Order: sequence, then structure tokens, then C-alpha cells
Amino acid sequence: MSAMGGMEMPGGWTMSMAWMRMPGQTWSGAATSFLGMWVVMMVAMMLPSLVPMLRRYRDAVDRTGETRLGWLTALAGVGYFFVWTVIGMAAFPLGVALAAVEMRQPVLARAVPIAVGGVVLVAGALQFSAWKARHLACCREAPGLGRALPADARTAWRHGLRLGLHCGRCCAGLMAILLVIGVMDLRAMAVVAAAITVERLAPAGERVARAVGVVLVGAGLLLIARTAGFG
Repeated sequence: MSAMGGMEMPGGWTMSMAWMRMPGQTWSGAATSFLGMWVVMMVAMMLPSLVPMLRRYRDAVDRTGETRLGWLTALAGVGYFFVWTVIGMAAFPLGVALAAVEMRQPVLARAVPIAVGGVVLVAGALQFSAWKARHLACCREAPGLGRALPADARTAWRHGLRLGLHCGRCCAGLMAILLVIGVMDLRAMAVVAAAITVERLAPAGERVARAVGVVLVGAGLLLIARTAGFG
């Protein structure tokens, strides 16, 4: 169950309250509340792996002799989290729409557990893809490849956006799991954050990503089997 609580649904699963309005709350208020929690969650989850990337950016800018290193590094970080904010803005209406359909259609609600297993399975398979490896490499590489980067606000902002886009695509499968399991579930957040951090910071990041993929594929198959009555 998510940290926000939830609603019991047909099929034996719990819908996160993140996709619902509280009594007396407007939809704009609900969206603002969700987005605020989403940003806090992203900062908590992504900061451990972002700090080394920002440090490498700072080192690249430092080669120019620039003295505003703190300001430019912070701007790159803001650009990075801006990307995740936009992702949250897209996730909320999609989650609300799906929740509304599931509450109106009990048949679809009963199919959610097996769909969750499918999402976990696909996310695991994605860990083995060249697409994942390419974006993971972009997250891990040093900016400028040993060269100095221009020390200006535009470059800092664009660097943060580029990091955020690569990270968002690299994390797509893991974040999809978080969204379907429980967007505010602290246990799920901790597990996903740990996987993201280790595959970015460990010396053999691609091997870690594949190991995570093995676990996810197994978990997805197990969830599907249990839902189908084989477990």
C-alpha cells in the first residue's frame, strides 16, 4: 500500500490515493499536491546518482577558470529536475484517467494485477536492450570528455536538460514499475532508487542493469503466474 493510503479494488489490489481528489479538493489542487509530492520524491530518489554527474560537470566548467561554479552547477541541477517535473505533469492526468476507468469497469480492475506483472516483465526485458545501455552510458559519462565546457547559464541549463532526458529514458522501465505498484509507496521508492543509483555509480553499471533485469523478469513472471492461479 502506498504511503498515501489507498482504495481496495476488485482483483485484490489497492489503488493509490495519489490519483484521487481529497474531499473538498479541486482537480487543480489535487494536481498541484501530486506535483509537489512528485518533485520531492524525485529529488530524494535521483539526488544520490545526480550528485556525481553534477560534480563531473562542475569539474568540466572549472577548467575554464570560471568562478561561478556553484551557481552554474545548481542551474544544471534545476534543469535536470525540470525534466522530471514535466514527466510528473504528464503522469498525473494519465493516472487519473486510468483510475477513473478502473473504478467504473470492475472487469478491467480485476485485470490490473496481471497487467502489473506484464509491466514488470517488460521493464525487466528493457534492462537488456541496447537502448537502455546507450542512455545509461550517457548518464555515466563525464561531460566534455576531459575538455572544458562553456561557463554560461545557457550551457548549464541545457546540460541539465540533457541529463534529465537521458535519465528519464534510462529509468523508464523502473519508473513505470513505481507508477503501477504505488507512486508514493516508500518501499517501492527505496528499491527503485537503489537500483537507479547502483547501475549509475557501480564500476560495472551495465552488468548491474542486466542483473536488475533478471530479477524483474523473474518477478514479472511470478506475478503473472500467481494472478493466473499457477502459484
